[in-house]
Amino acid sequence: MTDYILSIDQGTTSSRAIIFNRQGKALWQAQQEFEQRFPADGWVEHSPADIWQSVLSVCREVLELSQLSASDINSIGITNQRETTLVWDKQTGEPVYNAIVWQDRRTAEYCEQLKQEGFEEAVSAKTGLLLDPYFSASKLAWILDNVEGTRERAEAGELLFGTVDSYLLWQLSEGRSHKTDASNASRTLLFNIHEQCWDEALLARFNIPQALLPEVCDSSAHFGETRLFGAAIAITGMAGDQQAALIGQACFQPGMAKSTYGTGCFLMLNTGEQALRSHNRLLTTVAYRLNGQVCYAAEGSIFIAGAAIQWLRDGLKLLDNAAQSETLARTANPNSKVYFVPAFTGLGAPYWDPHARGAISGITRDTGIAEMVAAALHAVCYQTRDLLEAMSADGASPANTLRIDGGMSSNEWLVQKLADLTGMTVDRPASIETTALGAAYLAGLHTGLFKSLEEIGELWHCHDSKQPKVQPQQSQEQYRGWLDAVERVRTA
Repeated sequence: MTDYILSIDQGTTSSRAIIFNRQGKALWQAQQEFEQRFPADGWVEHSPADIWQSVLSVCREVLELSQLSASDINSIGITNQRETTLVWDKQTGEPVYNAIVWQDRRTAEYCEQLKQEGFEEAVSAKTGLLLDPYFSASKLAWILDNVEGTRERAEAGELLFGTVDSYLLWQLSEGRSHKTDASNASRTLLFNIHEQCWDEALLARFNIPQALLPEVCDSSAHFGETRLFGAAIAITGMAGDQQAALIGQACFQPGMAKSTYGTGCFLMLNTGEQALRSHNRLLTTVAYRLNGQVCYAAEGSIFIAGAAIQWLRDGLKLLDNAAQSETLARTANPNSKVYFVPAFTGLGAPYWDPHARGAISGITRDTGIAEMVAAALHAVCYQTRDLLEAMSADGASPANTLRIDGGMSSNEWLVQKLADLTGMTVDRPASIETTALGAAYLAGLHTGLFKSLEEIGELWHCHDSKQPKVQPQQSQEQYRGWLDAVERVRTA
């Protein structure tokens, strides 16, 4: 048995392929960005061809970089941007429409109508989620109702639905496997997380034919195999990106929490066998399912984190690259009262306001680029505190340590501010590639490369810890300013 695992990390703005060894070390990687499409206000789409071709390209590139052949690869793990919705032809693989991205808000009115009809309680009780455009069901219903001929073809059994994991699996297996895992299924608004099955009543209410849906497997399972790289490679691990990061961070005990900082920010708290029902508009989700046993998590989702820095770079041209944000933030006036609420596509948890839009407040004559950048980074910290406050109110507070990862966690200034403004110890792992690593661990668990979660837990190593450096009173005062700024943009 070989020691190398190929992990596919298909994200919102780029696709990556990383080869890990059995010690969990990233040895080689390749990355490719692809186009973001914004056809209308609040709409976000990707070309399915861009998603697939970028994945195919980085897989080939990383194999070439490593000088390994397909027969040297133990298995493949897949992790993916969640909720993003695709529908394609069962025979040809041709998509009927672009992928509707998790950030997309086009179905806000539809979801609001369902709420007014009193449907949200039933949805939340079964799925652990809220009635929001964020999730897949309303996006899928929109495609069926708005793309000509699609509903008829779906009812005739000619089409397939999937989140990005299912779509990639179908492409990699050349149409032989149409499956997903329980963590991704739990993000669709169609999956009963307590009974672990597609829910017939929810499918009926959203008017979605069951024939469209993939088979739901454990997160570590034999999903199929690919023969596209010269020899057959088994695909044996699959999880949504945030659940994969929880696994990569080895948060296997109830009370352990991680927060991932990429395009968005996602804080996830392991709650073990208990599916906690939030009273503060957090989500209950499947963290992973192994050997039929479900581990649940409480989750708070923030739509815009790194995307705010991307906007400052690409939209306002204030930065040449994201790394400059740390240098600029260090020069900002520490007494600045500028607040940046990056509600570009609405507010996520705990507000869930799809109609809110971004705003920058507190600008004075001496506000410059540095203060704007610092405010964008501060917003990441404030939004994280929003989630921690909501978890605490739900009685599900994490231990006093937060494990962080994602591209933004390399920003030293941001990490210190995160500790200051949350009052928590913030730990960074030796490898920040935790999302891809989690998928690799799941793949290796099925093939026997890793024997247990305990063995995986021993592979986690802390790179450094940051302790709060400011008094709680000071951070509380700053946080009150944030809450005031948020109230100014809220519509609900």
